[in-house]
Formats: sequence, C-alpha cells, structure tokens
Amino acid sequence: MKSAEIKELTVQELTERIESEKANLAQMKVQHAVSPVENSSLIKKSRRDIARMLTILGQKNSKC
Repeated sequence: MKSAEIKELTVQELTERIESEKANLAQMKVQHAVSPVENSSLIKKSRRDIARMLTILGQKNSKC
C-alpha cells in the first residue's frame, strides 16, 4: 500500500486496517513456521505496510 493511499484514510479506517494487517501477519508467521513459505518477502511487505500505517496514524493523531 502506498503512502498516498494511506494518507487518504480516516483515523478509524487506519485503525481497522492496522488490526487486520496485524492479524494477517500473525497468520503468515504461523504458516511460515509450520512450512516455510517460498516467498517470504510477503511477510516483509506486510511489516512495512503496518509500520507505514502506524506512522501516518501517529501524524494524524498529533494534528488533532
């Protein structure tokens, strides 16, 4: 997800999206532990997306 797309989301939408991404990441980690995934870059991408969303959420909360 691009930063421009994330910035367009509201605080509520960001919070919901972060929670769903965290759940998805946890599921991917479990699947990777059971049987290693060939494309582990998906886990890295998910972690980066969560970090991006948390950063923008912090910026939006500091403005309020």
